[in-house]
Amino acid sequence: MGPSGGGERLRIGVDLGGTKIEVAALDGTGAIRERRRCPTPRHDYGATLRAVAELVTAVESTLGRRGTVGVGAPGSISPFSGRMRNANSVWLNDRRLESDLRDTLDRPVRLANDADCFALSEAVDGSGKGARCVFGVIVGTGTGAGVVIDGRLLTGPNGIAGEWGHNPLPWPRAEEIPGPPCYCGKRGCIETFLSGPGLAVDYRSSAGGASDPERIAAAAESGDPLAVAALNRYEDRMARSLASVINILDPDVIVLGGGLSNLTRLYRSVPALIPRYLFSDGASIRLRRPAHGDSSGVRGAAWLWEAGSSTGP
Repeated sequence: MGPSGGGERLRIGVDLGGTKIEVAALDGTGAIRERRRCPTPRHDYGATLRAVAELVTAVESTLGRRGTVGVGAPGSISPFSGRMRNANSVWLNDRRLESDLRDTLDRPVRLANDADCFALSEAVDGSGKGARCVFGVIVGTGTGAGVVIDGRLLTGPNGIAGEWGHNPLPWPRAEEIPGPPCYCGKRGCIETFLSGPGLAVDYRSSAGGASDPERIAAAAESGDPLAVAALNRYEDRMARSLASVINILDPDVIVLGGGLSNLTRLYRSVPALIPRYLFSDGASIRLRRPAHGDSSGVRGAAWLWEAGSSTGP
């Protein structure tokens, strides 16, 4: 029996996260038929490969057939070396992850950046369905993005299309220069301001004491002036960061994902702030919640076999 077996086509997606691995099987309609999760064996590459294989086997055993496998992972494959790079799950870096998974699973595997998978999922049958150009943003533990044009991922000849989180914060204020240090070795990257840890650090610098984005948002709702000020700064930084993308790409839809996408106020305040930073006499900004929530990453990985990717539009 071939990879898709008999009957309707089965697409298996793997979301290889830093804390958990999720595997889901999609049927021909895009509905999830089976899902399995396990903790990620951190800092153990061989155990990570085995965990993926065990979850895929479990899903296929339950459904009684094999499927195509797509994998979303932090970082990306270098087109120059064929090895992983830029992953904050550092034990994946400098490994031939795609070919090692192919050998472990005994079939072809398609691998893409996790933010790319999120963007693809939302473009295919989520909040960006029907739009020609979708910019999918992850704002969570880290910050990244993916670009989908006409249903195809834009990866670029260097394999870094959408690496928005490691551009510098646009139009920085005096107090934002040089900016916090980033794990990439630079300072003032968008990720250091818009990630969950970035928001927490900014709040702590004015309020003292540790907090997380959910508690900061709750404090702002209760009228805490320091929390309100921190979220106001965050929203203005997001508006500047997205405006820089709109000035270049002008996407039809921007979809937010990751933990900070659950902050309801972002969908009101950020579109209202963006126009002041655009090179335009007006603005049509469609900033949307993810239709598939936390499942977008694993769904997009499964869709890698359907949509493919391109180095240009």
